[in-house]
Amino acid sequence: MSSESQFNNDNQEIDLAQISKKIGGFFEGIATSFFRGILFFKRNIVVIGILFVVGVVLGFYLDRTSKSYDNQIIVKPNFETNDYLYDKIKLINSKVLDGDTLFLKNVVGIKKPKKFGKIEIKPIIDIYKFVENKEENFELIKLMAEDGDIKKVMTDNVTSKNYQFHEITFSTSEITSNEKTLEPILKYLNNSNYYSQIQKESVENYKIKMVKNDSILNQIDRVLNSFSSKKNATEKLIYYNENTQLNDIIKTKTDLVNEQGYIRVELLNLDRIVKDCSSTLNIKNTESVNGKLKLILPFLFVFLFILAGFFKSFYKRQLAKSKL
Repeated sequence: MSSESQFNNDNQEIDLAQISKKIGGFFEGIATSFFRGILFFKRNIVVIGILFVVGVVLGFYLDRTSKSYDNQIIVKPNFETNDYLYDKIKLINSKVLDGDTLFLKNVVGIKKPKKFGKIEIKPIIDIYKFVENKEENFELIKLMAEDGDIKKVMTDNVTSKNYQFHEITFSTSEITSNEKTLEPILKYLNNSNYYSQIQKESVENYKIKMVKNDSILNQIDRVLNSFSSKKNATEKLIYYNENTQLNDIIKTKTDLVNEQGYIRVELLNLDRIVKDCSSTLNIKNTESVNGKLKLILPFLFVFLFILAGFFKSFYKRQLAKSKL
């Protein structure tokens, strides 16, 4: 029994010694690698310094010559042209990706197509405007929300295309202007014979509607004036409170006045199929590596050089082992 116990103790001591030896070897390996790294930097300090300086100089040059600018247009598609608008933007972007500069210049009208980058469109989410005075939209949102998250419904492709305002963004590699990019894009988006005819008829219908509304308002004013001339102040007060038909007339007048105001504002938006509401050009893009190459390239060059040296050393050691 005592001999077995002594054997177990010896085994434990051996295991502890081996573990201690492995730990010591591990730290010794780290120290050796660290020392080799110091020697590597010492041997190649000139090369590393040159690479660092070259990286800084090249980074400054690329940051100065390779610029990127973001441009934004907020638009309002009229006459139910939301799908038409999204398809047009998708077509332009596909031509950008294909490098079709002839299409961009001759069809779209962009002055410098080689300096023109990707173009995208996304809705400006406003659920309140989407359902405002539109019972069918409100019912649609309710129905879709029953089967999923309301946030997903709001950003769903079917819903998002039908918001009132949308943001078009495109990038350029140099400072642009309205004449070079924005106006040609808007002209291209508004170039549709079909929707131009719809626009013409819609504007004409609004104008006819305004004339009819003015005629009805004049009639209502004459009716109200006739009541005012026939009744004294006390009788008018009692009569207005008791006569529901007169209250309906007054309500109708209020609704018509509000409608006239709405039509006047709406006509301002209907001068184009896709109405541009605002635009912002030449926002310098500083995302990703844009403008940061002077900081990235020096360390990248040094890292690649160290990686190449590590691989070379590793290859030599493995080659030496294979010859043993």
